Order: sequence, then structure tokens, then C-alpha cells
Amino acid sequence: MNNCLGFIGGSGLYDLDFLTNIKHHNIISSFGTPSDKIIEGSINGNRIFFLPRHGSNHKLSPSSINYRANIDCLKQCGVTDLISLSAVGSLNENLSPGTFVLVDQFIDRTINRKKSFFDEGIVAHVPMANPISKELMDSSEIIFKKLKLTYSFGGTYLAMEGPQFSTYAESNLYKQWGCDVVGMTNMPEANLAKEAEIRYCSISMVTDYDCWHPDHANVDIKILIKTLNDNVDKSKLFINEFSKYYYQGIDFKNNDTSTILDVSIVTQKDRWDKNLEAKLSYILKRYKDSN
Repeated sequence: MNNCLGFIGGSGLYDLDFLTNIKHHNIISSFGTPSDKIIEGSINGNRIFFLPRHGSNHKLSPSSINYRANIDCLKQCGVTDLISLSAVGSLNENLSPGTFVLVDQFIDRTINRKKSFFDEGIVAHVPMANPISKELMDSSEIIFKKLKLTYSFGGTYLAMEGPQFSTYAESNLYKQWGCDVVGMTNMPEANLAKEAEIRYCSISMVTDYDCWHPDHANVDIKILIKTLNDNVDKSKLFINEFSKYYYQGIDFKNNDTSTILDVSIVTQKDRWDKNLEAKLSYILKRYKDSN
């Protein structure tokens, strides 16, 4: 199977205006409608796919996003490797606005979302001890260094339900837990990518300090939006350079995500619910072909 790169863009990142040979795919998943049409385009002659997580007009709140449809549709496009870019608040004094954080761990505090493709009918328990592809993370660091962007390697992302921001008590609790950034969208996205056998990498773009910080109340919305826009411009530079690097070839031989269902599905194949099996036709194709 050939490797194929995809990106999911968070707040402020709704299109990639530097792509060539652009196509828009209006794909529907058996799990519903994705956030928007999936954009296919070329960078340096290589194909990539892009999906704005909140829709092109930012019409979807974090709790309204159909995460299962998004991942399933990217799987239909042949995406094997996925870079997530997300705006976040900082829970760490050392992670100032404008910093990019290469997240490597998550704590999931969301409560209203469909978190798995494998509900009643076919049961799978996908390991999530290491939710991020080390290879994609290491490659991202190479590009951040090349572009001389301010970044931090490693960090814990607290995923909250939203769409409201944290209370002061919650913000301080997350800090006590050792979390570095707080956001609303990377869960269950990371879980679902692993279930779909897609390698995943999360890049958090810090726009402000969360409300624990004594200066948070003094944050001007114009300053926050300027930081967000600056981050988006830098993110586009990253996407352009990362795509070129990716297609030079990354060694994934020590990464088992592409076959993770082989050790995760519990339900015997002859006992599978046929309706769910049909819904999971793209997610299960590799597994069924090899088993």
C-alpha cells in the first residue's frame, strides 16, 4: 500500500491556497456527513488531502463535529498518515502564545461524542498508550527546525467537551494533572484514526494562556485573533515543507498502526454484525483481505 498524507485544519485553517491541481470531494460516510468537502491537491507534484475540521465557514462547534465521518472519509481517500493542527490554550508558563506544541499524550474529558467505530456488533480494543506516530512527530520537528519556528517537543493535551472554555477551577486542576495545553477537538479524533489504522500526529498552536494565568483576563480578542492568524500562516509553511519531506520517504517499519486491528478485534469474524461490517467496509478492508 502506498503512503498518502492528509491534514485536518483547526480554527482559522480552512483552506490551503498554495495547492495545485485542486479537486473537491463531496464524500459521504456510512457514519454521516463529514465537516466539509475534502480538498485534494498537489504540493511539489505529490498528492495530499485536507479537511477543515469545523467546516470552511467554521460552522461546527467541537461537540457537533462528526469525527467518525471525518476519519472514515479520509480513509476512503486512501490517507495513511494524518497531521492534525489545532488552536489551543496553554497550561504551561513556558508555552507562550505563538508556540507550536508537538503533543504526544492525551487526557480525554469529553462526554458527548461517539468515540469508536466498534460499538455493538464488532468489538475492538485498540491500544492507545502511544497515540502519536513517533515517525511523524520526529519528522515534524525536523521541519520546525528548518523553518526556525518556536516549538516544544512533547506535551499532554487535555481534551474538554466545550464549546465553553474552562472554569478557573478546571484550568488549575488540569495544570495540577501535568497537562500542557487544553483544546476541544483531538479526542476522539486520535482514537478513531488509530482504529482506522491511520498514523496520527497532533500539532497544537497556542493562541493564549488558559484562564489559570493571571494575565488571561487582560487578553485582548484582537491580540488573540492576530496570534491565531500568525499561527495559521506558519502552519501553511509547515504543511508545504512537511509534505515535501514526507514524500521523500519516512521509515515506518517499527510502527504497527497500519495493522493494529490484527491484535485488537475481539469478536470472531463469523459472529460479526453484518450491518456494522457493511458500515465499516473501508475501515475493515485491509483486515478482511489479510485475515
